[in-house]
Amino acid sequence: MKKIIYSILATLSGLVLLFSYRTSLGEEISPVPADVAAPAAESTPTPTDQGTGGTSGTTRGSGLVDGTYAGQSVRTRFGPVQVSLTVSGGAISAVDVVQYPDANSRDRQINERAIPQLVSETLDAQSADIHMVSGATYTSDGYLQSLQSAIDQAQS
Repeated sequence: MKKIIYSILATLSGLVLLFSYRTSLGEEISPVPADVAAPAAESTPTPTDQGTGGTSGTTRGSGLVDGTYAGQSVRTRFGPVQVSLTVSGGAISAVDVVQYPDANSRDRQINERAIPQLVSETLDAQSADIHMVSGATYTSDGYLQSLQSAIDQAQS
C-alpha cells in the first residue's frame, strides 16, 4: 500500500514540475520586416574611410591597406549584421559591430555574449577564419560574411 501511495505522489510531483517549467521568457518575437528579410547579395560593400595621416593607402606585410572599412550589411533571420574594420600598420587593429540584432531582450542577451567573443577572435586570428559562437548562429554567420567583405576591401 505504501508503494502505491509513494508512486502516486512521485507521479503527481513530476507532473507539477513538468507543467510549471517555463520554456521561454514570455516575450513575443516580432516577425522580420520585409526590408530586412531580403537576401544579403543586394548589399554593396563600401569603405567608409581610406585611412588618415601618413599611413593612408600603404600596404604592409599582411596585404591589408591601412584605413577603416565597412563590411556589407548582412541580413539575418533576426536582423542585419554589419562590421566595420580598422586596419593600422597592415594589421586589423579594431573591429566595430555597427549593426546587430537587438529587437528584444533575448537578442540583446545573446549578442552581449557573442559579439565580444567574435571581435576578440578576429583580433587574435587577424582574419575571418574564426569559430562561430554557439547559441548565436545567425549573428555569427552574418558577422563572418560582413567581416570577410570588409577584409576583401582592405586587400584592394
